[in-house]
Amino acid sequence: MMTTYLIVGNGVAGNTAAETIRKYDAAGEILIFTKEKYPFYYIPGLPEYLSGERPLPRLIIHDEKWYGDNRIKLNLETEITRIDAPRKQAFTSGGETCSYNKLLLATGGNSFVPPIKGADLPGVFTLRTIGDADALREKAAQSKRLALIGGGLLGLEAGNGLRKLGLEVEVIEFFPRLLPRQMDIPGAALLQQQMEEMGFHFHLGATTREIGRQNDGLRVHLESGAAIDADLVLISAGTRPDLTLARSLGLEIDKGVKVDDTLKTGLDDIYAAGDLIEHQGRYYGLWTAAAEQGRVAGLAMAGQPARYAGTVPSNILKVVGIDLMAAGEIDPEGRLEALVSKDEVQKTYRKLVVQDNVIIGVILLGDLRGSTEILNAIKKKTDISPFKSELASGTFDFARLR
Repeated sequence: MMTTYLIVGNGVAGNTAAETIRKYDAAGEILIFTKEKYPFYYIPGLPEYLSGERPLPRLIIHDEKWYGDNRIKLNLETEITRIDAPRKQAFTSGGETCSYNKLLLATGGNSFVPPIKGADLPGVFTLRTIGDADALREKAAQSKRLALIGGGLLGLEAGNGLRKLGLEVEVIEFFPRLLPRQMDIPGAALLQQQMEEMGFHFHLGATTREIGRQNDGLRVHLESGAAIDADLVLISAGTRPDLTLARSLGLEIDKGVKVDDTLKTGLDDIYAAGDLIEHQGRYYGLWTAAAEQGRVAGLAMAGQPARYAGTVPSNILKVVGIDLMAAGEIDPEGRLEALVSKDEVQKTYRKLVVQDNVIIGVILLGDLRGSTEILNAIKKKTDISPFKSELASGTFDFARLR
């Protein structure tokens, strides 16, 4: 009997699951429902789309032809509003009913907006979708000053995209350093210095009290009493799981929807993956983790052996054009042993966090040499004792880590 797979959400988890299911079940019916107007696209690429450096076709990962070739029925701008788990039926915003055998919740996350007074004023934006980017770009065309609340990855990249469009950028970050999840104090200081040379202004260890109107623009009031005038405010305070459907199903939720090692929820034939879930008490909110979770969920739904063993958090990316890699335990408090080299002239910073002669974390800023080998060494728990004393040197041959 043919199986019908229903996937709610068309991000990286949903698409990877659909692709995996199709590999193992050539005949099954795969249906994807999404609120989005566009097929699957690369969310981390939105800042480049914002600046005009990456046109829409280069943002799209799977175009409509891909879905056709894989016999996947994509339903754009169609929200699943209710699921009847005992009857295995889902209901759309348009009033249609859809029956399924296996269901995957891959609804992802929404931009988190802290409870700041004035966060709902016109001219205050978040960035999570192409629609958000279009609205931001339209406002930026008639703006000179941006107040960016949040110094995380997507925020800094978006700020850089808007800086390239000619805006003056003021960054307000609650933590005393930039990129608190990817950087320790010395690395963040070096990045901050480079960004200040590019024209960014920073207010670190700062809390936003309120956003108010000021003449024909906005004014961001900080708890310190300082105020920043802006034409445009972008709040980039991370994401929170979209739990609407999960709650209506009565699923167990803590940081996200709780799943087992096969990504199954507490309900039969209902799985969940991506920014929606927590696994063994851990919430990732990472593209790489969502892709792996989607693959495992797809395997399990297609009746294949499947086990999710967690993901080593790692990011290899460019922050405002500067190469950065952060993975594993970066030990920002400096409690563990670390092999560090810093070059103020070349503006590079390298830190390998070591425990029991095994690399457990890494920060590489401005020079990604050895990144692949270091990541493999973290995953394989390679014993580095034979060359530990040489690892911090600028000439070390990372092929020796293999």
